[in-house]
Amino acid sequence: MTDAPQLYLVTPPEIGADFPDRLARLLDAHAVACLRLDLATRDEERVVRAADLCREVAHRFDVPLVVTDHVALVTRLGLDGVHLTDTRAVGKLRRDWGSDPIIGAFCGTSRHDGMTAGEAGADYVSFGPATGTGLGDGSHADRDLFAWWSEMIELPVVAEGPLNADTLASLAPVVDFVALGEEVWSAEDPAARLAELTAAFA
Repeated sequence: MTDAPQLYLVTPPEIGADFPDRLARLLDAHAVACLRLDLATRDEERVVRAADLCREVAHRFDVPLVVTDHVALVTRLGLDGVHLTDTRAVGKLRRDWGSDPIIGAFCGTSRHDGMTAGEAGADYVSFGPATGTGLGDGSHADRDLFAWWSEMIELPVVAEGPLNADTLASLAPVVDFVALGEEVWSAEDPAARLAELTAAFA
């Protein structure tokens, strides 16, 4: 794998009224392959409102919008697909939906789960976190996992954060996409921050 990875953008866990403008400025400055709506709230009205706002901006820039786990919203709101954190649903969803909507599968650090999701019809798998943190059980997806996957498996692979410039530089040769969210949105100028982070690809 020699090409620089594509950008996979993840929304902040909470979206304010200014987010559509911030998103539009970022998408105007950078080529983004996919946007994922990933909110902390489980309030349906708030998720629907955020999805509508993000879809309008994303589709203006020809960027597909997927939503984390809320399968029922995909067809209802005209979204482009779903990012599943429980990969057991991949097969049934692919049979129900057919080939068009995007189905992504988060597989943690498990090579086996990734292969199972791919066989069930996922369009991509993601592994993470790609750096060690004190959260969860402390495990992380190391570079060897991504390197093995990119060498042995054709299905696109996404590196999930948290990601810093050093990690991005290390992973760039062995991943298809890098998922960046709060690393970007926490900055005063997200577009400039994204430029700083992706300079590592060079």
